Amino acid sequence: MARAIFFSRWLQLPLYIGLILAQAVYVYHFWVELVHLIEAAFGNQPALEAIYRSVSVASEVKSAEAAAVARPTHLTETVIMLVVLGLIDVVMISNLLIMVIIGGYETFVSRLNLEGHPDQPEWLSHVNASVLKVKLATAIIGISSIHLLKTFINAAAYSEKTLIAQTAIHIAFLFSAIAIAACDRIMMPSKAADH
Repeated sequence: MARAIFFSRWLQLPLYIGLILAQAVYVYHFWVELVHLIEAAFGNQPALEAIYRSVSVASEVKSAEAAAVARPTHLTETVIMLVVLGLIDVVMISNLLIMVIIGGYETFVSRLNLEGHPDQPEWLSHVNASVLKVKLATAIIGISSIHLLKTFINAAAYSEKTLIAQTAIHIAFLFSAIAIAACDRIMMPSKAADH
């Protein structure tokens, strides 16, 4: 019975494989957005339209005619910034996926046996469930920060209620990460001093 319970950890393997597939989707999305940005910089109108669709807030647009009039026929600094922040957001979510995939697999399923490998992540040598939680909370704050910055740059397209709600959610993430780190420090003070 004990062996069967211990072997059940391998049921998590399909979950990590699914996250790897989600990572592939993010890589594809990143390249599509980057290609649209480059094409729009050279004046490609369909690419420019795709970029404006990706950075606009559909629920706030009153009519198609008003949206068409409001859209410039070339890239603006604000639109470039919004697209680049979107790309950074994809990279940060991708980093979060890697932490979950590698750290979770190493912690809960099986050892990766990467000791001595030149590409072994530095944080993997001392990863455990507690360290992984703090790293994930920090990554989520970074992702939330990018979303909040995108919202503030494009604030005219959002309602005041949305701006307040996103700010409150970001603050909640921040306090949650502080609480997780504080709990980790209280539970393992000697290990916290080493990091």
